[in-house]
Amino acid sequence: MWTERLITALLFIVGAINLLPGFVAVAPSRISTAYGVSVDGADSVDLTLLLRHRAVLLALVGIGLLCAAFVPSLRIPAMAAGAVSMGTFLLFAYTTPELNSANMRVARIDIAAVALLATTAVLVGRKGA
Repeated sequence: MWTERLITALLFIVGAINLLPGFVAVAPSRISTAYGVSVDGADSVDLTLLLRHRAVLLALVGIGLLCAAFVPSLRIPAMAAGAVSMGTFLLFAYTTPELNSANMRVARIDIAAVALLATTAVLVGRKGA
């Protein structure tokens, strides 16, 4: 019983971590705070569009993880999506020289979230075995 509660809690936490950046989609003024990049000026329209789209995709991963916290049949696909999403960001972040401090902060948060997700995967695997 405690394992199920822990799995639910961990998926909820990781889901929330992925859902929070989704607010950038509806509040683009928060982009510079979230990522440390300027989105002012005519040339930044494309960057704003891409970052808002990224926010929607992160929110979808977050919603999937939140649903998986309560629907066991969704756990494996949601955890896989979360791992791929955060893993690729970490790969790109740590192979990009001179990343700004805001994006390094996002990378550190993703490291923690991936660790929580890995712990969850172990628990789900043990529970299913």
